Amino acid sequence: MDHSLTSLTEPRRLAYAAGAVVLLTASIVTFTYVDAGWWVFPVFAIGPDLAFVAGLGQTGSPARGQMPSRAVPLYNALHRLWGPLALGLAAAAGLLPPALLVGALVWGCHVCFDRAVGYGLRTPDGLQRS
Repeated sequence: MDHSLTSLTEPRRLAYAAGAVVLLTASIVTFTYVDAGWWVFPVFAIGPDLAFVAGLGQTGSPARGQMPSRAVPLYNALHRLWGPLALGLAAAAGLLPPALLVGALVWGCHVCFDRAVGYGLRTPDGLQRS
């Protein structure tokens, strides 16, 4: 996987970078209007990567950059935009507390940022998809 700055000029990665900036800005603006604690930022910014914990204790030694295979389904589910979109729509519709709208925006920012810097979904054996 190429993580060089030159690969950041790819249109798709630039679009994800722009999405991350828009979602971060929207989360900050929304935060100022709703009753949400600061907890939503670290929980939803770091939360998706806690899927790695699902692989703790798996036997075998994965290669450098390889995720334990049992963590892959959760990691992939948390790194798609459908989750934050569904959460955000439910919160915007009043079905969930407004703080979760901020969380959804931060979560979406996390996903877009990961894609912008070259991290994507994983293959079943835990390697980065190309």
